[in-house]
Amino acid sequence: MRYLILSDIHSNVEALDAVLTAAPRERFDRLLVLGDMVGYGADPNAVVDRVRQLAPDAVIRGNHDKVSAGVEPAEGFNAAARLAAQWTFEQLSADSRDYLTSLPTGPLVVDDLVEICHGSPDDEDEYIFEPVDAIEALRATRRPACFFGHTHVQLVYWLSADEFDVLIPGREPETVLELQPGRRYLINPGSVGQPRDGDPRAAYATFDGDRRTVVLYRVEYDVAAAQRKITAAGLPEGLARRLAVGK
Repeated sequence: MRYLILSDIHSNVEALDAVLTAAPRERFDRLLVLGDMVGYGADPNAVVDRVRQLAPDAVIRGNHDKVSAGVEPAEGFNAAARLAAQWTFEQLSADSRDYLTSLPTGPLVVDDLVEICHGSPDDEDEYIFEPVDAIEALRATRRPACFFGHTHVQLVYWLSADEFDVLIPGREPETVLELQPGRRYLINPGSVGQPRDGDPRAAYATFDGDRRTVVLYRVEYDVAAAQRKITAAGLPEGLARRLAVGK
């Protein structure tokens, strides 16, 4: 069983298309989408349409999906995020908005090996940045591999009876990790459309359930095109600038 895992696309269709060119849907048995399809970027309907056409086997909502679809108010959002969410709400077609509104809450158990969440296994809106938060989240997981998003930072935490550690990829286009028996893993595939780990390349992950191997990928995309669309839409200029630096 081969899985393609995408998270935090954030209305960036250029980044999504680059990922799908590098990892065509037909090569994978299952597609998992971890939330935040929209927000920040200038192509919310195009991204929602792409994802729906791909027929994900499991998809959950993110905080920007909820706010941009009008499910929840933008409490806790900074000014740029609030403006982008309001703009997105106004741009979304009724069909796209209904789809986002219908997305389930994570965490979601996919099968005997995998579960997914947006923020953490305890709270869909929680950010996992610190080791103590990762340890608590790992203890709350129900499957050996839990894929999560929300932070836009590509990494892997793992926990066993006597060990906790973290893997942070370097600048290589691929980072391979073999899952070991007796460990629980918390795996962030990174953000497709708005990375925040200092690497502007689109991020995603794959998982081979038979070999128990995770691969974290980075792929170049047309950042300038995505920036031009953000500027042309009248969205905050900072949302365009940050794409070039991955922050």
